[in-house]
Amino acid sequence: MISVRSEREIDLLREANQIVAQVHDALQAMIAPGATTAELDAVAEDIILTAGAKPAFKGYHGFPASTCISVDEVIVHGIPGDRVLQEGEIVSVDVGVAHRGYYGDAAVSWACGTVDSARQDLLDTTDLALSEAIKAAAAGNYLQDIGRAVEAVCLPKGYGIVRDFVGHGIGTSMHEEPQIPNYDDGRKGPRLKAGMVLAIEPMVNMGTEKVRVLGDGWTAVTTDGKPSAHFEHSVVVREDGGEILSGSKVHVWGRRKAS
Repeated sequence: MISVRSEREIDLLREANQIVAQVHDALQAMIAPGATTAELDAVAEDIILTAGAKPAFKGYHGFPASTCISVDEVIVHGIPGDRVLQEGEIVSVDVGVAHRGYYGDAAVSWACGTVDSARQDLLDTTDLALSEAIKAAAAGNYLQDIGRAVEAVCLPKGYGIVRDFVGHGIGTSMHEEPQIPNYDDGRKGPRLKAGMVLAIEPMVNMGTEKVRVLGDGWTAVTTDGKPSAHFEHSVVVREDGGEILSGSKVHVWGRRKAS
């Protein structure tokens, strides 16, 4: 069952997601060579708690931190710790909050200092893939159209689209139906209806799409050691495409236009 949310519920989801956006604004300003991922996580948790919300990730199936911070070859679920950020790395930050019974979730990948042209293209391409996927989240389309939109942007570049992890519905739980592949799995899936709320999150690798999970049971890395990028917004299905709930007024991602 995929929930269709009322406008009142959508307003509450927007509130939760705007706390997520505040965290992303603050952390982006901190991402620089010499910072540690633990320092970023501590600031995120303070912002979330100060807003009267709870970190949705902390304690989720035992996850030990308030954010997932994944650097370069780490795709998702990186555990903040003593890793020191280096010039030229990709830093992917995933933030989730629970607020007034509803959830917010968004991720963005940042350049630490100046990245090389290959990493910059990976960032730009994955960001554009999210933008196109959000456009495809229109009432009357099928779930398959979202994955097809990601593929249309990423496959011509030769990038690997991660298959082991997918997007999801979001609402009164962090993970709800449907699961949202970032690729065409050959099935139309459900027809999208106005008021459905989806967390769309392409994860795209510079090389192979294959994933390996480290011994901590969380950290997912590329099997070839090449970098990865991850962009995510929580969006409402509308008649003309997805409405972004987690958009930041300071930093814009997932809104780029195809050239």
